[in-house]
Amino acid sequence: MSGDLVSIIMPSWNTGRFIAESIESVRKQTYQNWELIIVDDCSTDNTDEVVGSFHDDRIRYLKNEKNCGAALTRNRAIREARGEWIAFLDSDDLWAPEKLEKQLRFMKENGYVFSYHDYVKIDEASQPLSIYVTGPEIVTKRKMYNYGYPGCLTFMYSAKAFGQIQIKDIKKNNDYAILLKLCKKANCYLLPENLAQYRIRKKSISHDKLSKKLKSHYDLFHFCDERCAPAALWFACWNMFYGILKKKFYEKKIV
Repeated sequence: MSGDLVSIIMPSWNTGRFIAESIESVRKQTYQNWELIIVDDCSTDNTDEVVGSFHDDRIRYLKNEKNCGAALTRNRAIREARGEWIAFLDSDDLWAPEKLEKQLRFMKENGYVFSYHDYVKIDEASQPLSIYVTGPEIVTKRKMYNYGYPGCLTFMYSAKAFGQIQIKDIKKNNDYAILLKLCKKANCYLLPENLAQYRIRKKSISHDKLSKKLKSHYDLFHFCDERCAPAALWFACWNMFYGILKKKFYEKKIV
């Protein structure tokens, strides 16, 4: 397994408060054959200074000439990737030290090309919110269209099996857009273990009003997945319904 390079995709925009902790969670991985591709989307905070303080040849720091948004920023990072495997970590989220080692072993031993794992939620101060998130054991294409179960910080796929994934320029749900492309070629398998921490921020999409969430899902299915308007609206509404079910069946309070 030592020969398998993992390319880690990390878009950044004004996350100077958090990105050092995210980078450290990558550097502390027990599996060390990785490259971290950070593409900054014209941050106006101290992101440059923070990233510049890390002296590690495995970290590649690129900057957009103009603000492009998360979708095109992720696309650029994926085009730069040289690894056999592609993983994602947003610049405010965290990985457990064994994440790469355990997930790679899980996939290689079972012959999987697409997988995800459980995670927990934390607040802006990195304090636990006592919420554990999991998902279905197998996410088929149908299930993925029902809901984007794999969190962006949890899924990994084989670059050889899927090729270079590129998505259209949508402002939100761009990680879900990647999942929709992947699920058309292979099922996604769950490693039932907490290997990451997802940060809840006050201005995140998680706190959008219902109407805005519906609109962002409609845009995903209509513009990115190229569904006709009625079908896109149907998928968006169905997705919102499954979002409720997900919270009921796949999120639990940690006592």
